[in-house]
Amino acid sequence: MKYISTRGQTEPMAFSDVLLMGLAPDGGLMLPESYPQIDAATLEQWRHLSYPELAFAIMRLFATDIDEADLKDMINRTYTESVFGSSDITPVRKLEDNLYLLGLSNGPTLAFKDVAMQFLGNAFEYVLKKKNERLTIIGATSGDTGSAAEYALRGKDNIEVFMLSPFGKMSEFQRAQMYSLDDTNIHNIAIKGMFDDCQDIVKALQQDAEFKAKYSLGTVNSINWGRILAQIVYYFKAYFAVTDLESNTSKKVSFCVPSGNFGNICAGHIAREMGLPIHRLIVATNENDVLNDFFNQGAYHPRSADKTYVTSSPSMDISKASNFERFVYLLLDKDSNRVHELFDGVKSGTGFDLADVMEVVNSRYGFAAGKSTHADRLATIKDLYENHQDLIDPHTADGVKVARELQRDDEIIICAETALPVKFAETIVEAIGDIHIERPLHTQGIEDLAQHVTVLDNKADLVAEEIKKVIQAR
Repeated sequence: MKYISTRGQTEPMAFSDVLLMGLAPDGGLMLPESYPQIDAATLEQWRHLSYPELAFAIMRLFATDIDEADLKDMINRTYTESVFGSSDITPVRKLEDNLYLLGLSNGPTLAFKDVAMQFLGNAFEYVLKKKNERLTIIGATSGDTGSAAEYALRGKDNIEVFMLSPFGKMSEFQRAQMYSLDDTNIHNIAIKGMFDDCQDIVKALQQDAEFKAKYSLGTVNSINWGRILAQIVYYFKAYFAVTDLESNTSKKVSFCVPSGNFGNICAGHIAREMGLPIHRLIVATNENDVLNDFFNQGAYHPRSADKTYVTSSPSMDISKASNFERFVYLLLDKDSNRVHELFDGVKSGTGFDLADVMEVVNSRYGFAAGKSTHADRLATIKDLYENHQDLIDPHTADGVKVARELQRDDEIIICAETALPVKFAETIVEAIGDIHIERPLHTQGIEDLAQHVTVLDNKADLVAEEIKKVIQAR
């Protein structure tokens, strides 16, 4: 299988090369030339596989240049009970009639990013060793990607990590998780701005061809195809689990996913394109509702950083959905020239309107969307705790609120649980009072540890200088 760019100006590439590169040289996002098609018989065979077995069955279709025995070894080392707390890896639990939660947050950093990032860490190390190369990871995080990446890559051979985060915009737990790491290959940079500013700096450095080549830049942000690939697996696994539990019903199965950067739900979209019979993919946003506007009105107009809200679901405080281009590329029948034109407009601040194709978005691709506010997430957290004895984090609450609001009579919805509540204790206490919030042993006391972070103004050249300084000192 070969990979191409959404902008159409990059030669087809193998999985191993795409894994390391981040943005394509032409500024687009890499994706397969076509998605593998899975028939009903194969789906039934996959239904009974363990998580590692299912991951191998899916990933081998996309990573065709990696030796299958090596791929299987990477997967088996990644998806273990000791790392994720159970052999299910991503267990589902029933919340109420026709509504399930998909537990994606049982990894080392208590967020869904671990599911992909733990695989990515092993895959990076493997590919770099094969190529005899080094890699400088530069990433941006609104809270969870950064810690998941750092925990997956800490101490890895031939990898240096520079993680940008918005200064003062993450929860206390999120900051402690990242900044308390003292591994010599981990470097935290807090940018005086919003997440979108951090993301813009990453893209600017990725698009500086000379700098990127000299310092071997790669990324672990959700634009990285390896992350999307790893996330496809749990859509299949969750669908099988819920339809086994609901075997006596004819209701359709949908997913509701809290979304800011469109990475997680993009994986669900690809699973659906492969043949997984997902009825609808429901995008749940917070007050930063750019994606909600698009899927309801066809208008995509990302906001500037100064018009992006700081909310109580901070990992979704994003106004430029980086993975959205992969979907638009398919929506526009792989018209690379038009995709390039539209996203150049986004870069210049104009956005675009595709109201004329919204019927296709809904009927052909099954998308819907809704919005949740601070008051909504507080009410949802309180309701689930008091009436279901289930404690969820604010982002998951956004998903549950939207799922309940948009649910149809003929539909079961699986809502992605994107983080554990302890990561956002301040909001939990505001919702239901000062209760004891369970936290894994390895996270106890991290807020008291020394923190290591460099604070910089919102300028790409300052980040570039910091990278140069560290790499040259090696």
